[in-house]
Amino acid sequence: DIISTVEFNHTGELLATGDKGGRVVIFQREPESKNEPYNQGEYNVYSTFQSHEPEFDYLKSLEIEEKINKIKWLPQQNAAHSLLSTNDKTIKLWKITERDKRPEGYNLKDEEGKLKDLSTVTSLQVPVLKPMDLMVEVTPRRIFANGHTYHVNSISVNSDCETYMSADDLRINLWHLAITDRSFNIVDIKPANMEDLTEVITASEFHPHHCNLFVYSSSKGSLRLCDMRASALCDKHSKLYEEPEDPSNRSFFSEIISSVSDVKFSHSGRYMLTRDYLTVKVWDLNMETKPVETYQVHDYLRSKLCSLYENDCIFDKFECAWNGSDSVIMTGAYNNFFRMFDRNTKRDVTLEASRESSKPRAILKPRRVCVGGKRRKDDISVDSLDFTKKILHTAWHPTENIIAIAATNNLYIFQDKVNSEMH
Repeated sequence: DIISTVEFNHTGELLATGDKGGRVVIFQREPESKNEPYNQGEYNVYSTFQSHEPEFDYLKSLEIEEKINKIKWLPQQNAAHSLLSTNDKTIKLWKITERDKRPEGYNLKDEEGKLKDLSTVTSLQVPVLKPMDLMVEVTPRRIFANGHTYHVNSISVNSDCETYMSADDLRINLWHLAITDRSFNIVDIKPANMEDLTEVITASEFHPHHCNLFVYSSSKGSLRLCDMRASALCDKHSKLYEEPEDPSNRSFFSEIISSVSDVKFSHSGRYMLTRDYLTVKVWDLNMETKPVETYQVHDYLRSKLCSLYENDCIFDKFECAWNGSDSVIMTGAYNNFFRMFDRNTKRDVTLEASRESSKPRAILKPRRVCVGGKRRKDDISVDSLDFTKKILHTAWHPTENIIAIAATNNLYIFQDKVNSEMH
């Protein structure tokens, strides 16, 4: 049940999580109660369905696990909701509909749906819709298979609402939402000789407003902005965003910790947010030489990189998120801590998602990690951090100060109390 992805839909009314068992759980926000207008509705389970099953590739003798790598909601076009979910190989389009009425009074069928003996039908009746308990139906609409040789790490729906892209370690494919049997390869960084391989694609995303622009990040810490108007195959990027390495910080682990694990466009489309092992960076699309802002997530781990390499934690892929107004950014850390950085005031805070500190209506207390020396009462020592507890997946409501935090197999939803009292 370990949660592997979290995603709000475009209105924030629905929240989807995917887990290692191939399940998707959708939460719906309850409507605001008239008695307590400031008490925004809570999120309750709306629907649960099995999205992917474990498969076996007999040609390569490989087991393809069912774990959901990413979920992306499509903009709502009608009463139904649609989402894309993917494991390592196969992307599926699901349709979520509600039914609270059922037709009764068929002429040719009985109540159980079996065909009547036509000789017994002597009169015609008009079928009527009778109310019934609300049913949420989830149906698979499309299965996009056989598009990837390597593991799919990201999917992104285009602003044209007709196409989406999927990225694996070496290639990015462009799909039409209505066509399942073919995709168009738009990036291919696979070298002729695999021994010459120096980097892999780690994440990719479409620009929120320009359907021709997309960005992808690499394990070398660079970002490439591509324009699909320039050429059909976007192997030649339009812009390359790369920060020159500081020679004084060079170490054996430099390459590993500079790998970008997530990239997200701001809602405005002007900035990009990236996460590497120790920092989050904000890039201006108009400035390729260096990020405009760099925030240290857990700089106290710099001295612990050796042990983090030994226990494989150094390869953890943390995600990052923008708030609705692009003024605050959020990302996860170890010990079930998550970090928030205010871009205007430059203030930052460390909060903890744990059962003890997360009673309903409780206010989260900022946490501090100390490195040696004197320690204040509530501080936690860097040596006592639990590296098995990590916040890799986070999501921010598109307009309000509500965040969803996945901590192993628990989902925490926090709301900014000050904000809700101002409504």
